[in-house]
Amino acid sequence: MSEDFVRNAAERLRQVTEFPEVFFERVIADGSVRSGGAVLDLHCGGSNVARGLAVRGCALTGIDHSAPLLAQAAELDRRAGVMVRQWRARVENADFPPASFDAITAAQCWQACDRPRTLALARGWLRPGGRLLIAQFQWLPLAGNVVQDSERLILARNPGWTGHSGSGLHPLWLKEVAEAGFADLRSWSLDVQVPCSHVAWRSRVRSSPGVAALGDEARVRQLDVELMAMLSLRHPGEPMVVPHRLWVVSAAAPGGAG
Repeated sequence: MSEDFVRNAAERLRQVTEFPEVFFERVIADGSVRSGGAVLDLHCGGSNVARGLAVRGCALTGIDHSAPLLAQAAELDRRAGVMVRQWRARVENADFPPASFDAITAAQCWQACDRPRTLALARGWLRPGGRLLIAQFQWLPLAGNVVQDSERLILARNPGWTGHSGSGLHPLWLKEVAEAGFADLRSWSLDVQVPCSHVAWRSRVRSSPGVAALGDEARVRQLDVELMAMLSLRHPGEPMVVPHRLWVVSAAAPGGAG
């Protein structure tokens, strides 16, 4: 996983937009994840997916190499009244027994994974017919909206940043999953409007990979000043409504019935 992705990890956990209820409702309803099933959540410190599935009766194991993220996730789990068994390790170096899990989830992290290695490991850790779920919940830069304006500020400071202007869709990943031997691929997307205050949005932007890659705290502070001024001028109303796209891939490990 890239260092830019994990920089400012504590702020990322506090401010990252959580996956909406519709995500959990749908993956349970379509059978991708079953209540009572054994689920492994990759990079569990960066999203609410492990916690949300544990609330719905799944037996969760979470893996992350960041001790601060794991500690914060454990506290949030405690407040939610659930238990997630935690492992501190990099996914690429983890060692679970074969056929240990009914489902493996990778939420808001697949872009930073060693994808060929992770796909091979997931095939081995899943029971026959068990499902791999890759999920992203990303802001959408649309003409004149706060996302586009914020991305322009980031690009002015970090012109080499390639994560801008995204559609929230990742067709290449579908090809990679199929070529890794998974079957019964299903994908779906849904747009969600997320309310966000100026303070929360500034924290989201500061902890985003394009800003974390700046490295220099003085440059980050200057960008934050520019961002605050832009919000006051162009998007003064609060809460702002920020469009996001939820995109999910579900695929079956080899060997399942039918």
